[in-house]
Amino acid sequence: MHACLTAVGFEKLTLRLSFLLRVEATRRLVNQPTYVHYSSVLCNFRKIPLSSRNRHTLSPIFTHKNVTIHCVSTMELKADTPVEENSPVSTNETALEGAKVTGKRKSDEAGVYGKRKRGARGKKQRSGERYVPPPQKRNPGVSFSQEHFDETSYYFEDGLRKVLPYYFDFKTYCKGRWIGKSLLEVFESEFRAESIEYYQKAVKEGRIRLNETPVEDLSVILKNNDHMKNTVHRHEPPVVGKPLEVLVDDGKVLVVDKPASIPVHPCGRFRHNTVIFILGKERGISELHTVHRLDRLTSGVLLFARTLEISKKLDQLVRDRKLEKEYVCRVEGEFPEGELVSEEPILVVSFKIGLCRVDPKGKECRTVFQRLSFNGKTSVVRCLPLTGRTHQIRVHLQYLGFPILNDPIYGASAWGPHRGKGGLAGKSDEELLKALLEEHQRQESLAGGSCEDEKSGETHQLQCDEIIPQAVTNEATCSSTVSGDKALLEGSQDRLSDKSHGGQMQTTTDPLCSECKLVRADPTEKELVMYLHALRYKGPDFEYSTQLPEWAKEDWLDVD
Repeated sequence: MHACLTAVGFEKLTLRLSFLLRVEATRRLVNQPTYVHYSSVLCNFRKIPLSSRNRHTLSPIFTHKNVTIHCVSTMELKADTPVEENSPVSTNETALEGAKVTGKRKSDEAGVYGKRKRGARGKKQRSGERYVPPPQKRNPGVSFSQEHFDETSYYFEDGLRKVLPYYFDFKTYCKGRWIGKSLLEVFESEFRAESIEYYQKAVKEGRIRLNETPVEDLSVILKNNDHMKNTVHRHEPPVVGKPLEVLVDDGKVLVVDKPASIPVHPCGRFRHNTVIFILGKERGISELHTVHRLDRLTSGVLLFARTLEISKKLDQLVRDRKLEKEYVCRVEGEFPEGELVSEEPILVVSFKIGLCRVDPKGKECRTVFQRLSFNGKTSVVRCLPLTGRTHQIRVHLQYLGFPILNDPIYGASAWGPHRGKGGLAGKSDEELLKALLEEHQRQESLAGGSCEDEKSGETHQLQCDEIIPQAVTNEATCSSTVSGDKALLEGSQDRLSDKSHGGQMQTTTDPLCSECKLVRADPTEKELVMYLHALRYKGPDFEYSTQLPEWAKEDWLDVD
């Protein structure tokens, strides 16, 4: 609908300011999503000096003062008090004048009046072309809230904490490399966790959306700023059922004793089975600031800041290396007595999965080791990492020939007969990654993972983060490639299917979910625990520590 502007004058306003008042008032009315025949808008214009120029601009504030503007049935704007009209001003002149004062281009003002329909970033919209809304701004300060915590609930079985399967929206904006490609091409190349048949079924079910509109055909071509949403039936791997023990909560910091197997924050296949979500769901604690992280299989002291100010102070201590860290671990073999220092540089082999190795091109590192005990087969070692590289303790111990007991990566046979001792693996980085994946797949097949419906064409494709505890996979690029658990497909189905949480029914099976067709045995303790523990964190005016774990005691014996 077109708005007609009547040139009206206002007392004590110059021609220039009168024009600006009309332009701003019209823009405020025309930009409303729904036009009404009778409405009123109260405007109070004030002058705001520009810091870079010796002039003023007008900023409209809608209050009860100065002037009331009515929008009547003819969409003609009039002041409620009759005043003398100004002299006529041409459209070109007024638009140019407005652009000079408001700092807007003439082309932008054209969009204000609705004469030209434009797509994202002000580009002209061609006839029949699909419209893409501009991206929404994200608030980096927003934390997980009760709405997220209520997505599903926990249950405990055989000493494990398990999560009821739930529906979840994976979201992402169109990547630069996807522009100009069809959804089908993107799914085939980057969302290979499921078959194309699965995505075609998901489209029919309305589970794949583009800019909040259900996709009707995978042949749609992606454009810049497209927002994709994929609704999946999500399963999470079980973790140990040991409760989170809060060591300190003084309003400034929150310190917990993290059990092994639980990630710090949502990543990869884990969301609710993480420290952040457990604290939020069970203790109502949110808006925490992460100071440091521990690997998923590592236990021990985990420190959070309660406020942004405290977080910055602790971050500065880390950067200045004034935060002392002490770990204990149990390694294979008899570790040398006395103090042993490793200064081998560490290089990240793959940032995506967080795999590292000793390499002359890596970053400088320094770790001090000291043997605490030896039981005839394995040794307990005290570790003081003086730098903070990824997997520093684990990589240095592997290099020394004493990998941590139960380390699924740096103790794997994929590193060769000496398992990476002295930095010798005899493989390129690509060959090493492939060998690690193959070793993990063999262990999966031996563990009894199987598919009930082999003819469905839906198979479970392993992801790198399943063997790399530190891996952080963007949730937007994940699908339902998350581990299920045996209980959901055996006798517990009837018991769980009627459970609800937060007013929403929790369903245990989904006809499209390939994970629901899998039968998986529960993980063993050895698969959930790595013998590495963060024992103590000490700063200039604080110290937080935990008790030694059972496996770190001198008389402990590994029972095969």
